[in-house]
Amino acid sequence: MIKDRAEMLTLIDDETERLLEGVARLDDAGIRRPSLLPGWTRGHVLAHLARGGDALRNLLTWGRTGVETPAYASQEARDKAIEEGSVRPAAELLADVSQSAAAFREAVNMMPEASWDAVVRALNIPEIPMEELVLRRLREVVLHHTDLDIGYRPADWPAAFAEMEMPEPMRSEREDRRSW
Repeated sequence: MIKDRAEMLTLIDDETERLLEGVARLDDAGIRRPSLLPGWTRGHVLAHLARGGDALRNLLTWGRTGVETPAYASQEARDKAIEEGSVRPAAELLADVSQSAAAFREAVNMMPEASWDAVVRALNIPEIPMEELVLRRLREVVLHHTDLDIGYRPADWPAAFAEMEMPEPMRSEREDRRSW
């Protein structure tokens, strides 16, 4: 089991690297193929993963500075960014996911210890403890890697992720993937 934030961040780094290695093998045609998420191509999943990293970085900024920094301007803006990003070439999507992941990690590194006690909110989530943002990022990376349908399955998940306690709805999302 994961004992602390540093271990979870190491797991995020490792899983992000695995994801990027898998995505690097995709060409533009491969990016346009359907993902395991209904109605979404692999490009949609990757655009969502990049924008999700940015959203979590915004929440980290909010927690660090105390200045409200929304995850997304609105649900419509989030959806539009995913849709527009989904049609970009494979190399651009790979770079976007990589850059977003690095920016998320940098934002985590900038967090003073006292700021981890803050609570923020996002579109339809009224209260998110800052500590949960790291778990949310891990969940996003692992589950969306699975959603890409590029050979990464629940059997490939790190044991620490597969077995860890998670609040709802994250626990149900993980269980849904296991049932595919």
